[in-house]
Amino acid sequence: MRHTLPIAPQFYVTAPQPCPYLDGRRERKLFTALQGDHASTLNNTLSKQGFRRSQNVLYRPSCADCSACLSARIRVPDFELSKSQKRTLKRNKHLTREATSPWATEEQYDLFRRYLDSRHANGGMADMDIFEFAAMIEETPVKSRVIEYWDRSDAADPKLVATCLTDVLDDGLSMVYSFYDPDMSRNSLGTHIILDHVQIAQEAGLPYVYLGYWVPGSSKMGYKASFSALEIFREAEWRDLRLGEDYSSSTHPLSVDPIAEQVARISLPDTRPTTEPTTEKLPK
Repeated sequence: MRHTLPIAPQFYVTAPQPCPYLDGRRERKLFTALQGDHASTLNNTLSKQGFRRSQNVLYRPSCADCSACLSARIRVPDFELSKSQKRTLKRNKHLTREATSPWATEEQYDLFRRYLDSRHANGGMADMDIFEFAAMIEETPVKSRVIEYWDRSDAADPKLVATCLTDVLDDGLSMVYSFYDPDMSRNSLGTHIILDHVQIAQEAGLPYVYLGYWVPGSSKMGYKASFSALEIFREAEWRDLRLGEDYSSSTHPLSVDPIAEQVARISLPDTRPTTEPTTEKLPK
């Protein structure tokens, strides 16, 4: 009898380094290569288990004494705009969205550099040159789009004000990385990008928008809790984020299981073909 063997990727752990979100802590990542004919299947499966993509790698925080980084996603059918989010959409109604294949441009890199210099001058990406930026955008083995937001109020001088690299999963959109004009803080462009992705997912009939990691106690990542219908991946399952709940236990050393146990609990896909997500209503 013939059996279909599961995909069996190899998992590795990075060396500890300073945590970019919580002072005095060390971060470590569990990761695996994303390549081959079944890259999309693996990306779909592991994204549902808290993993994120960076070029040809899937990773998930696996720190030795902290589990504060919690993968977050918006449950699109139940999402409701807050008053401030409605104001954000109104404030940015003059922007136009353009979706393209994952191809890096000089306009994107210029905006990216201004964003980093203003918001993350000491971050791990601060020294990224244009070739490394192009690799971040273009080296993707899965279905990805670059979503650009343009201000064309002055037809003679259109301006790129925000960009997001987005993966199309079988159950939603995964916002891999976004950046925007730091001089337009009043426009809340980061929030606008997320709200627009919720709209894209609604139009495409996709149930989730994956936002990356929410880190309780981190001022850099706290804004994600302002979105309704937010779920977090905690203790191997997706749960509604409850703002009144105490998540401080996530920073306790006993909150972390050994690496071998973490890997053993990862569900892997098999090699049978999966149904691709509909693309009829996704931006071209």
